[in-house]
Amino acid sequence: MFVILVYDVNTKRVAKVLKTARKYLYWVQNSVLEGDITEANFTKLKGELLKKINQEEDSVLFYTFRSKNYSKREEYGVKKGGEDNFL
Repeated sequence: MFVILVYDVNTKRVAKVLKTARKYLYWVQNSVLEGDITEANFTKLKGELLKKINQEEDSVLFYTFRSKNYSKREEYGVKKGGEDNFL
């Protein structure tokens, strides 16, 4: 499946959330990651993020698609991330 992850978390947790998400997805913008991921790894990612965020003040959104073929992304301006920045 293809996933887009968008997060808005307290500055104390940004680095932890980003580090966790980059184990599974590509960083493309500030607070935005995307990539192909298996169901098992998607479940792991969600579980790890739930341990890192405070659900009373943080927000994490997942947009899921069957594959990248069913999504479209247009990019303008400075490229901030992508597959070449995968850890």
